Amino acid sequence: MPLSWLHRLGGWMGWLVYWCAPGYRRRLRRNLALATGREDRALLHAAVAEAGRQALELPWLWLRPLDQVVAKVVRVEGWELVEAAERAGAGILFFTPHLGCFEITATCYAAHAPITVLYRPPRKVALQPLMEAGRARGNMRIAPADISGVRALVKTLRSKEAVGMLPDQVPAAGEGMWVPFFGRPAWTMTLGARLAEVKGVHVIYCWAERLPRGEGYVFRMFGPTEPLEGDLEARCATINREIERLILQCPAQYLWGYHRYKRPKGARAKEAQ
Repeated sequence: MPLSWLHRLGGWMGWLVYWCAPGYRRRLRRNLALATGREDRALLHAAVAEAGRQALELPWLWLRPLDQVVAKVVRVEGWELVEAAERAGAGILFFTPHLGCFEITATCYAAHAPITVLYRPPRKVALQPLMEAGRARGNMRIAPADISGVRALVKTLRSKEAVGMLPDQVPAAGEGMWVPFFGRPAWTMTLGARLAEVKGVHVIYCWAERLPRGEGYVFRMFGPTEPLEGDLEARCATINREIERLILQCPAQYLWGYHRYKRPKGARAKEAQ
């Protein structure tokens, strides 16, 4: 199907899931209201539809030829940040939240240079071969979310190449700490803050806006507005604030239904109070 058809169907599917899944519905409404400080019916409606579009565009991104996927990025903003890192001979650490079409950001960069992305297997095992095949092609490599993967990411950055990761993905117990996210404690991965300490690394925050009617995407990149400094908790808090700023640029395209505030099994609960 053309991307425009998938996005139209996705909008309907978003509403179907919203009304058929009470827990998802409550979580989406609660998280959205927490972040914006209000109940905005128009924004809620847009977020429900965009979540469905994000789901249905995934197979299109994974199965279409790479040149067709990259061609859907109609504009790139902030590329001078990549050029500055290359002039400095630095590795690049891309932080991309669950905002817009986060899958296409690494694909777009991989058309220019190699990039390694942190990978966590999906809950549905049947989807794993499709996901791996869709992501590990061209100049894009995947690193599992385990010790071997972390070593691969560090090696990549020290080799002056790029790494991409979702900093708002809930980590396992022992891999995170409770840090505010839109004013509420969220179990936040520490890996991003640790990787940012690799010597010479340039941090770039990015996301891809989904344009209406399947017209494509705008790949946006931003440099840090705050220095990543202090202890590990302070650095994680800084990353969360930067991610909040990105999300508020286009809150309708964030995955508010994602269980961002869950407590992983084995994680300490008292700090979340």
